[in-house]
Amino acid sequence: MSKKRNIDYSVLELAVVGQDIPHHTVFENSVEMARTAESLGYKRFWLAEHHNMVSIASSATTVLMSHIASKTDKIRIGSGGIMLPNHSPLIVAEQFGTLGSLYPNRIDMGLGRAPGTDQVTAHAIRSDRMNSVFKFPHEIDEIQRYFKNENGSTKVRATVAEGVEVPMYVLGSSTDSAHVAAAKGLPYVFASHFAPAQLFQAMEIYYREFQPSEYLDEPYSIAGINVIAADSQEEADKISTSSLKMMLGVMTGNLDYLQRPVEMTPDLIQLRDNPSLQRMLQYSFVGDKQLVKEKTVDFLKQTGVNEVIVASHIYHQEDRLRSARIFSEVMQEINAA
Repeated sequence: MSKKRNIDYSVLELAVVGQDIPHHTVFENSVEMARTAESLGYKRFWLAEHHNMVSIASSATTVLMSHIASKTDKIRIGSGGIMLPNHSPLIVAEQFGTLGSLYPNRIDMGLGRAPGTDQVTAHAIRSDRMNSVFKFPHEIDEIQRYFKNENGSTKVRATVAEGVEVPMYVLGSSTDSAHVAAAKGLPYVFASHFAPAQLFQAMEIYYREFQPSEYLDEPYSIAGINVIAADSQEEADKISTSSLKMMLGVMTGNLDYLQRPVEMTPDLIQLRDNPSLQRMLQYSFVGDKQLVKEKTVDFLKQTGVNEVIVASHIYHQEDRLRSARIFSEVMQEINAA
């Protein structure tokens, strides 16, 4: 009889900026979160790339990765992800090659092709980025080539990357990247925490089309979920009001700092139950330990993913750390069952 497969669990960090919380405190909180996640058995701590958003401070993603890696010991630090069309493949290879040498066997490279911002800002980052969007599969190949020792005889090299071990992951929020990840035999990460609509279709494509590669013998999938766990349902609902207001800002284009939580009012309940927001937050698990566990078990049964990566937009740091502890208990119980 084969041994039961454990489900790994990880953190997706956006270095969310709360109202009246300065950036240096935000970064200190990210470090504390990473250390706590490490002590609780989380596998990875990934940082997302976003730009021109007052509520998100993970814009210089590799800089923050290096800082957090230096403050932790064993948890894997990665990008969830680097938005490749914003960058030169050579520079990405040099940055991650450097990180891989500084922190051996601890760095992950997650690559996506969305801008991570609005179109005006995307143009300011790189005016020719749309050419890169269409070349996304080719640029993945280019980065992989820079990491090979065999690249030493070519005219353009990322010497700090050659021979360095940095696993690559393809990120997606639609079916497009599922084809890319499958064809290249790479792990696939789906952003179901904010774009759940095509989760099952994308995963079906990935598993059906997967081609074994030198990087991966069989498919490996990760899916994103939002978790706000507390000691009671009432407390979790109150904490979640910060996230509700943040998501409303995303939907309406009225972005603001993460707000302090308030009591759940009829207006906020109406917002929470809005069909558009419900669709976006289909995989948001807000509640006490038992409810979060039930929803997580159901999600894992439905998707069959190898790993979940958790986003938690929570204003108070102590509430965020408590949520992480509760979810760690949930996953340990699920894996032990």
